[in-house]
Amino acid sequence: MKRIFKVLAVFLITITLQSCSNDDNDTPIETNTIVDVAVNNQLTSLVAAVTKANLAATLSGPGPFTVLAPTNEAFDEFLSSNNFNSLDEVPTDLLTQVLLNHVIDGSLQSTDLSTGYANTKATSVASGSAMSIYINTDGGVTFNGVSSVATANVAADNGTVHVVDRVIGLPTVVTFAAADPNFSILVQALTREDSFMYVATLNASTTPAPFTVFAPINAAFVDLLAELSLNGLGDVPTEVLASTLNTHVVAGANVLDTDLTDNMNISTLGGSLIGNVSSGATLTDSKSRVSNIIATNVQANNGVIHAIDKVLLE
Repeated sequence: MKRIFKVLAVFLITITLQSCSNDDNDTPIETNTIVDVAVNNQLTSLVAAVTKANLAATLSGPGPFTVLAPTNEAFDEFLSSNNFNSLDEVPTDLLTQVLLNHVIDGSLQSTDLSTGYANTKATSVASGSAMSIYINTDGGVTFNGVSSVATANVAADNGTVHVVDRVIGLPTVVTFAAADPNFSILVQALTREDSFMYVATLNASTTPAPFTVFAPINAAFVDLLAELSLNGLGDVPTEVLASTLNTHVVAGANVLDTDLTDNMNISTLGGSLIGNVSSGATLTDSKSRVSNIIATNVQANNGVIHAIDKVLLE
């Protein structure tokens, strides 16, 4: 009899342990991925967009990622300004790249962000490489000059979310010129005359794109005016200004810094430049004036910008 009781006790203990084990297996594991954060913060338009673009698995992956998460109102504005009635009308390929343009590798708190360029997970049509994004931390945090942080540092298991007030569209070379205050005089030059078509042309995603723009920083324009003994940009004759601007634009090619070689002839809209790289990347114009390339590979969807420290002349 004692033996029977012992066997029965072991049997009951075994059943109990199996039952507990089954209960444990049925208990869902709570997660707080970036997708969960979007759901929990009622970012319903973002969740719908991520689902349509098949990015939920990516953004639930290990990362870590920094995600700039547009509000529902931001998506409404994006749809309206691009003549879409709903997310269903946005081409999936376009929506995917727009969403990836809001994703940066690494988990960056607001205090980790600094003024300058970073790479997003979006891919440029012009080069097949990562799209750049311009971050400006002067008086808040803005991205590409169009979107500001509304709520910062929302923690996720696989990164950090910053809620932003505008959808960040795919940038053109004009986007970065306009967003980066280092190019403010360049923008003034590009828009000085009503007859100038530079902004419309450099915003294009079709032929003559892609573009390579050698963009003089503000100090370069100040130095040029002193060199020409002129008081201001308005004193530069229109035809001289146009030919000068043309000398900084290559049409039909996305020239990265790795494409440059010594004694390379670079054909621009305003003539030829000579590129050299052996002692630092430089450009030499037809008047033997040498400009240093001081920042490279700011990648837009329709081309690339390299910042230079001297205005080049035809």
